[in-house]
Amino acid sequence: MTPIRWLLSLVFIVQMYLAMAVIALAFAPWALFSRTGARAACKTYCRWVIFTLRLLCGTRCEVRGTPPTGEAVIAAKHQSFLDIILIFNAVPTGKFIMKRELIFTPFLGQYALKIGCVPVNRGKRGAAITKMKADVAAGAAEPGQLIIYPQGTRVAPGDAKPYKVGTGLLYEQLGQPCVPVATNVGLFWPKRGLLRKPGLAVVEFLDPIAPGLKVQEFMARLETQVETHSNRLMRDAGFRA
Repeated sequence: MTPIRWLLSLVFIVQMYLAMAVIALAFAPWALFSRTGARAACKTYCRWVIFTLRLLCGTRCEVRGTPPTGEAVIAAKHQSFLDIILIFNAVPTGKFIMKRELIFTPFLGQYALKIGCVPVNRGKRGAAITKMKADVAAGAAEPGQLIIYPQGTRVAPGDAKPYKVGTGLLYEQLGQPCVPVATNVGLFWPKRGLLRKPGLAVVEFLDPIAPGLKVQEFMARLETQVETHSNRLMRDAGFRA
């Protein structure tokens, strides 16, 4: 990669965080009293990031498949911050299961809570799952799409991490369809590092998994679908493990 690519990536990252502060402050009077206002601020930020990523870094973004518009669990592959941006921008009323530490992040944490995200403590597994289920149940009156990352963390292309049972327990608890999501965004916006690479970053909404499966069967089907389609998207983009 030429030095100009590194420079443009740095410019993109700096302006991305500045834009987060500017948009958060601009929308604050509306967002403070309205979940709709908070959601509008987040959507505006997502669109700005998508636009400037293409303008500065040559990374085009594409959403494939049919994003859910009604109540559903979205279980997605997580490779970088970009899949968060693309998934949230694609659905009308998304809210994330997110790690608790993020609520202390300036602007991001406050807006995440306002749009209904559910913070979880990734410490003791049993206690964390129990608390997560209770918090999700408490927020169930606010309809929307509950977005969860079954592996619980960002996973770089070519790496393997186990799928955690918490997604299956939420699927069982809520009795809603689950929409798996595959991606290749980690090839262009890596888990770590400065460089943003040109190319076509994709998130793909797959066929829903109907409610009613046993947790073990659901988890096996979910992992197979997400991993198979993510691997295909990465191969199509030229990745070889």
